[in-house]
Amino acid sequence: MRVAVVVFPGSNADWDALHAVRDVLGADARYVFHKETSLGDADAVVVPGGFSYGDYLRAGAIARFSPIAPAIERFAKGGGPVLGICNGFQVLTEMGLLPGGLARNAHLRFECRDVWVRVEGGGPFTHQLAQGSVLRLPIAHAEGRYVCDPETLARLEAEEQVAFRYCAPDGEVHAEANPNGSVASIAGVYNEARNVLGLMPHPERAAEAVLGNEDGLSLFRCLASFLEEAA
Repeated sequence: MRVAVVVFPGSNADWDALHAVRDVLGADARYVFHKETSLGDADAVVVPGGFSYGDYLRAGAIARFSPIAPAIERFAKGGGPVLGICNGFQVLTEMGLLPGGLARNAHLRFECRDVWVRVEGGGPFTHQLAQGSVLRLPIAHAEGRYVCDPETLARLEAEEQVAFRYCAPDGEVHAEANPNGSVASIAGVYNEARNVLGLMPHPERAAEAVLGNEDGLSLFRCLASFLEEAA
């Protein structure tokens, strides 16, 4: 399994993602820089967290026009698995690869803490996780409030494209468990083809026992299994 980890100016979770995929999972992973125009022979792509291009204009807006962006779009539209984490989620919505967008947290504060998310929909990164199971994952964002119009939300629900919802440790979804005011407590969504996933929590920062939490590793294990089955 060959994984490309895209690096923009301002990325700060690129090492975390590379470490989780290469050193913990054991995959062949490498960096692809924003000025490159090819992803090489990648089987999967990770767009990591951070503050791409300083989050000027709005989070992810400038990364949309980076030299590597067309290669990511071609890969995604060709069915390749793409994972956007935090700022990567923001970038993928700006690129039009995922529906909706990310806005300032409802309370206008930066959030940096562990949250719980409930698995909702299946795809390359979640297909082995039981629907309704709960993961504990860290967040670190100021613009993580998922927003979309009512028609888009209805379609996401009907097509089961919602991948994760913020929840309490027991799996109950309610306002108090929603850290940023996201509509319908959405923490992550798939595209219509279910090969592109964006989520605000950081699975790569909860991927090994030394950190006290391996819940995030399950997403990368699902990816490895998916690619093995596809091969």
